[in-house]
Amino acid sequence: MINLGLSDKLANMLKIRLQRIGKRGQAYFRVSVVEHTTRPKGKYLELLGSYDPHKNEINVKGERVKYWISKGAKMSPTVNNLLVGRKIIEGEKVQVWKAKKKPASAEATAGEGKPVETIGQPVAN
Repeated sequence: MINLGLSDKLANMLKIRLQRIGKRGQAYFRVSVVEHTTRPKGKYLELLGSYDPHKNEINVKGERVKYWISKGAKMSPTVNNLLVGRKIIEGEKVQVWKAKKKPASAEATAGEGKPVETIGQPVAN
């Protein structure tokens, strides 16, 4: 075990997240433990594995993931869903994003109300 001298306060600020690497159009991701305030491509505390979305394969050190979770590190929703889907960790998948509700358009609400009169022609009821 690596003793990084993490205090409880720092352990609560850790995240297991994806870091994008690779060229444009050839995405490849690292699964790493970072402090939650660091830049997305910044330094990481430990590299836990990698994820290739083109081949749909993930290589992760399962024991180290469980260790960091036991120390209080939180997972990003995407990492959680990847690890739960591959049965690396136990748990339920998390909703990553919510679809925005489309507001009722002005045309749809105008047509529901009273019929519109045209000049010179009576309204047919």
